[in-house]
Amino acid sequence: MIIFGTKGYLYQLAVLTLVCGHCGNPSAHTLRKRVTKFTLFFVPLFPISTKYATQCTFCGAEQRLTAPQAEQLQVQAAAPSGGQTVRPGE
Repeated sequence: MIIFGTKGYLYQLAVLTLVCGHCGNPSAHTLRKRVTKFTLFFVPLFPISTKYATQCTFCGAEQRLTAPQAEQLQVQAAAPSGGQTVRPGE
């Protein structure tokens, strides 16, 4: 008997101040990475899918991002911004 399946992992990469596309408020957004891994006998072996998204802490709206967009937002989060607010994906 072989036991296999998938398991999801959620990583918080950064917290950014962005203007929400849903509610229009400048608020904190969490940049998250969701990885689904194939498991064999409950041991995660390799990733099947990787997805990135930002979530508004004010209204809870989530916006999906591509890997390059997520990488750009991580670079912005690491650099001192001087109080700028930007929209995700710009």
